[in-house]
Amino acid sequence: MAKPKKHRTSAPDPPTAAARLPWQPPAPPVPTALLISLAALLVRVLVSVGPYSGLGAAPKFGDYEAQRHWMELTLHLPPSDWYRNTSDNDLAYWGLDYPPLSAYQSLLHGRIINASLPDAVALRSSRGYESTESKLLMRWTVLSSDLLVFFPAALWFVWAYLKGGIGINGEERREGWMWLLAMVLISPCLVLIDHGHFQYNCISLGLTLGAIAGVLSRNELVAAALFTLAINHKQMSLYFAPAFFSHLLGKCLKRKYPIFEVMKLAFVLLGTFALVWWPLLHSYEAALQVISRLAPFERGIYEDYVANFWCSTSVIIKWKRLFAIKPLKLMSLSATILAFLPSFVQQVKSPSNLGFLYSLMNSSFSFYLFSYQVHEKSILLPLLPASLLALKEPQMYGWFVYFALFSMYPLICRDQLLLQYIAALGLFFLIYYTPGGSHGKRLNISCGAKVVLSLPFLCSLLLHITYLQIEPPKRYPFLFDALIMFICFSQFVILTMYTNYKQWMLDTHYRSIGVKKDL
Repeated sequence: MAKPKKHRTSAPDPPTAAARLPWQPPAPPVPTALLISLAALLVRVLVSVGPYSGLGAAPKFGDYEAQRHWMELTLHLPPSDWYRNTSDNDLAYWGLDYPPLSAYQSLLHGRIINASLPDAVALRSSRGYESTESKLLMRWTVLSSDLLVFFPAALWFVWAYLKGGIGINGEERREGWMWLLAMVLISPCLVLIDHGHFQYNCISLGLTLGAIAGVLSRNELVAAALFTLAINHKQMSLYFAPAFFSHLLGKCLKRKYPIFEVMKLAFVLLGTFALVWWPLLHSYEAALQVISRLAPFERGIYEDYVANFWCSTSVIIKWKRLFAIKPLKLMSLSATILAFLPSFVQQVKSPSNLGFLYSLMNSSFSFYLFSYQVHEKSILLPLLPASLLALKEPQMYGWFVYFALFSMYPLICRDQLLLQYIAALGLFFLIYYTPGGSHGKRLNISCGAKVVLSLPFLCSLLLHITYLQIEPPKRYPFLFDALIMFICFSQFVILTMYTNYKQWMLDTHYRSIGVKKDL
């Protein structure tokens, strides 16, 4: 007698399309990318409704006034006077200290605002100008810059990254690209600094991101031009220079005509520099004046309580008292070179696209930790390549975002952006931990290591409350600022050691799986 067939219990059906999240397949790519971009834009708009740096804080106000003042200067003065102290340009009052492309951007925005509200950029009489209309126009200039530069660069990078399959498998490529796009676009630190505090980092970082996408898509000449423009918008983009130089040099050396390849890149770089600087090169003295404004060594080796080596160790070693500016410059230069040298050598020796992304983070971290005149906002630079590695290193990126934002907590409190801080951080981690993201990748960490790593996190939670509720001792008025600095510095050191290790292990990984690197 035949036995009755047993019916197997079928697995539950996968979620229906209606239950899927934006970055889960099979959402159509273009509409979903547009939806994520619109969400990122909405976050920026909501943050921009709040206060800005130096609101009502006469006589020098803050970065908002600095940007407005540069529009005033570039609009009314000839280029020869932009970087020179004159009766109409008092360099002691927010003198222009960014490269020429930033000045041209100020001129363009100044003309736009002048067409609608000329009083906001009137020469001399507009100092400290604040009104609802001027705030709206100023905020609009940042939003439009973000949309025109950073957003297209982010889309290009995600396309190039996933087309190349850099360090990810087919499943991650299908399911993770929109999560990656959300991580890049909804970066709470960048949003709060540009659209809350008020700056234009989206332009220089967007140009750098476009250059990275150019490298990944084998458009090295376009990449060279874009990165040169990034340097000419903000000199801090030089934090990425060792990574670009070593990677492109390593690629050129492995090609048939290496000298010709290097010459092509050099021609693009020098040509772009010449085009940007041409209006200012009317004399040798004028060029030196501009360069001197870009390197304000007299301000000291650090400002405020930035979580880098010099400021963190100044509690024990009084660098500013013990050393003059010249030896401090030499020490910071030596320490910075030594810090990025391992990453630099690895890319010259064995260039790869994934290694390039790690190198960008290691190089920028080296400058943040050891270079001269670092601001707390400079953490945005290593955060950019960290966001590009989010699909490969999700836990590292989530940890870094939290402590990077925490390192700017005192600045955020001074700007009265606490509500925006909480909302942006909460939204970021809501997206980060949403099912379908890549946060589920687990690192093999021992229980003891997890306990050690949880201590700074618990301390940071306590300091968030303490900073607002408890007055520091009168003898140590910046005690809580220093504690925040120490905690963040310790985490940044751990992160840069980890990413340097990961970069150097790439060669071993590629040999073990027999993968030929894309040159």
